[in-house]
Amino acid sequence: MARVEAEVGKRPEGVLGGLVKWIDDRFPMTETLKYHVTEYYASKNFNWWFVFGVLAFVVLAMQLVTGIFLTMNYKPMAAEAFASVEYIMRDVEWGWLIRYLHSTGASFFFIVVYLHMFRAMLYGSYKKPRELIWLIGMMIFFVLMAEGFAGYLLPWGQMSYWGAQVIISLFGAIPVIGDTLVEYIRGDYSISDITLNRFFALHVIVLPLALIGLVFVHIVALHEVGSSNPDGIEIKNNKDANGKPIDGIAFHPYHTSKDLVAIIVFLMIFFAVVFFAPDMGGMFLEHANFEPANMTATPEHIAPIWYYTPYYAILRAVPDKLWGFILFGLSVLLPVFLPWLDRCRVRSIRYRGWMYKTALTVFVITFVTLGWLGLQPATGTYVLLARIFSVLYFAFFLLMPYYTSKDKTKPVPERVVYHG
Repeated sequence: MARVEAEVGKRPEGVLGGLVKWIDDRFPMTETLKYHVTEYYASKNFNWWFVFGVLAFVVLAMQLVTGIFLTMNYKPMAAEAFASVEYIMRDVEWGWLIRYLHSTGASFFFIVVYLHMFRAMLYGSYKKPRELIWLIGMMIFFVLMAEGFAGYLLPWGQMSYWGAQVIISLFGAIPVIGDTLVEYIRGDYSISDITLNRFFALHVIVLPLALIGLVFVHIVALHEVGSSNPDGIEIKNNKDANGKPIDGIAFHPYHTSKDLVAIIVFLMIFFAVVFFAPDMGGMFLEHANFEPANMTATPEHIAPIWYYTPYYAILRAVPDKLWGFILFGLSVLLPVFLPWLDRCRVRSIRYRGWMYKTALTVFVITFVTLGWLGLQPATGTYVLLARIFSVLYFAFFLLMPYYTSKDKTKPVPERVVYHG
């Protein structure tokens, strides 16, 4: 009887093993898991700055799932879009929760992505040999901005309509092709039902597919060259007799267990916002967006959602429409060139001098201040401050080749160092 019970107990494992073998004979599942998870070696000294990439992946999954459920009741027609959102909020079972998960998730997506990018600036994660990873990451950021903008129009509220009207009209500043380009983006002579359908298709199909593809390529490129670390040291340069990095540990289970803790803490904060402050005082969901779009009544103060406001403040700081659009575009594009603008011999901020540390601190203050200024009326002191901080924003990038090459650095250790 004991032998029979033992055999029965082994049977599920044998069935599972057989299934895995059957799949491996037809698809490299185990080999892929080993390469990217269980035998992918990352530095032992990861700190909490290295969790934001995983958190971005978690939020992306959440946005995709909640977005699918929202499309089941949303109607992409100008006459019914706003009413369908209200129907989701009031009549669909748990619809309010799904909508708030999605709207709050959009803001949290940008929060974790901005922090993920800042981590790269702290530890030089964009420097050789990770330039391509940074470029792919910037492409993800651009697609994410387009995805957020397309989704911003869909509720068809007052701020959605007029915010889209302002942003789309910016392309009219481009010489020769501007007016044609604006008409092409709108699909009509003004923002209308056609525009809403066009943006719905982009938001639900085209841009999510692009995001998923770019995230996949981003991870593959990362695992090809290896993750960076707080010391900016290549752990592949120090290997043991088995060819494993001495200062590395397998991503699973060591880093995945730490990431799980970060995910739990993140979700606690996220759901606290969803349940107690989903509009975040008008930051995540503007109060004007709870009113249906009215093309005959312009809101007193038009501003995009908070994650676009740093660039919007730069746009408004310039009185000329064309130059405002050019600087707006440059403010978004300049981070792409960080791998070549940064001439410092070391990667990590731990071993950089006071010049880069000061510049990065000023840049963070500048970016946050521009974000706040983008929410304020474009009048008087606000415009003057926007111009001052716009100069500081561009100075960070344009002067980078100088201050990073002149900065005095500290000796970099040959192996990773643990800091308490």
